[in-house]
Amino acid sequence: MATETPPPAKPQAPPPSAEQFTEVHDSAEFGELRRAHRSFAFPLTIAFIAWYLLYVLLSNYAGGFMGTKVAGNVNMALVLGLAQFLTTFLIAWWYARHAAARLDPKAEAIKSRMEGAE
Repeated sequence: MATETPPPAKPQAPPPSAEQFTEVHDSAEFGELRRAHRSFAFPLTIAFIAWYLLYVLLSNYAGGFMGTKVAGNVNMALVLGLAQFLTTFLIAWWYARHAAARLDPKAEAIKSRMEGAE
């Protein structure tokens, strides 16, 4: 049984120091990245939680409305419950697009600079 020797490991740069992390954390570029994330994630999170709580409250206190037939045996509770899943997937898709377009390039630039690639 023949075994191959693994290729030699590439020399790695030393990890960034605590001072470098603090410097990046305090930079305007990192602040912009953080703002871009928060301005997207926080409002959507609040909106989704409000939408979820509305569904729960309607389920508990508006049984007549939730029992309203939409088509055949499909009622409002089922429609709104399925809409919860749909909005979850839509938000995840929307966030992935937002991150790829606005967050990832900024984060990659910061990471490259931290790792000494630039």
